[in-house]
Amino acid sequence: MPNRTFAEFLGASLQSLRESASLVWRLEAKLKGAQFQGRVRLIGRPVISVARDSSLVFQDGVRIASSLRANPLGCFQPSVLRTLASGAQLILAKNVGLSGTVICAGLSIEIGEGTIIGSGALIIDNDFHSPSGEWDWKTECQANARPIKIGRGVFIGARAIILKGVTIGDRATIGAGAVVAKDVGAHQTACGNPAKTISVVG
Repeated sequence: MPNRTFAEFLGASLQSLRESASLVWRLEAKLKGAQFQGRVRLIGRPVISVARDSSLVFQDGVRIASSLRANPLGCFQPSVLRTLASGAQLILAKNVGLSGTVICAGLSIEIGEGTIIGSGALIIDNDFHSPSGEWDWKTECQANARPIKIGRGVFIGARAIILKGVTIGDRATIGAGAVVAKDVGAHQTACGNPAKTISVVG
């Protein structure tokens, strides 16, 4: 085996440091109430919050990228995972992968096994605010929430937005930058704003 260049050596050393830091970020998440059901890899420090009497579950093999160099596109922000109210649940099934992804559950978000989600995507099951009085707004993340369910082996492209009440079937593909406000069936491809299913010639 040829000798490694200094850049390769430095890269391997930094990777080792990131792996060590992953243990720290896991401990922090556990202290906040997250549940780990197997080995979970945290690359960089995610933003995690768990509301009282809610569930944030990471199943085996989940990978969450939050550092700038953890994704070929770059992560312009850390991954954000939050349950926002009592009774809310956020479940990442086996081998789910996230990069700089924001997921906020006021009610329920489930992401199926093997689904990967691109850099900067947003998945939110509520509106965060509702009208109050004549012109004001109040914080509201549960009364207006509707559950999101994403199937197995789904690919969600960078900067896509999945809105409340959406179900995405197994092996569907969501194009980069798509805004998904309606259900997408299994094995379908959806692109655009608002997202529409398209025929794929292959």
